[in-house]
Amino acid sequence: MSRIAKYPVAVPSGVDVTISALDISVKGPLGTLKQTVLPSVRIDKEGDQLFCRAVVGGPNGGAMSGTMRALVNNMVTGVTKGFEKKLTLVGVGYRAQAQGSKLNLTLGFSHPVAHDMPNGIKVETPTQTEILIKGIDRQVVGQVAAEIRAYRPPEPYKGKGVRYSDEVVVIKETKKK
Repeated sequence: MSRIAKYPVAVPSGVDVTISALDISVKGPLGTLKQTVLPSVRIDKEGDQLFCRAVVGGPNGGAMSGTMRALVNNMVTGVTKGFEKKLTLVGVGYRAQAQGSKLNLTLGFSHPVAHDMPNGIKVETPTQTEILIKGIDRQVVGQVAAEIRAYRPPEPYKGKGVRYSDEVVVIKETKKK
């Protein structure tokens, strides 16, 4: 059985959890998130804690109970605090500008790149070389950050490109004659 599933998910005050046979819904001050419950996992609410338990005889119940517990914990964290990813642009002339739900990027191409944000995702540019992506769904925030990074990933010789703020790019040595 998964060890992470043994720990309960604490539900803070102000967060409403609704559990049905097919899904779980978490409503908090920042919004509402909904997740389908896997058939091999049972979610029980005891007081202000949620427990994810494997269904006896269900396939992959032990492994999936840990996965479900992590998803529910991310839902509770998302509706209370939210998630954010920070990207930095490295390179001469690389700039970013947020305009509403659109992010305009200048990444050395012959054309500007415009990236539309999905619903529930906010983008900010504190400086021209920093991008801050915020939202309540951890998976969507990470996916949007990965899509923006994919326009120009950091290259290994000069390190130019879009990178996560905590990403370390190992610079290769150039070829010697």
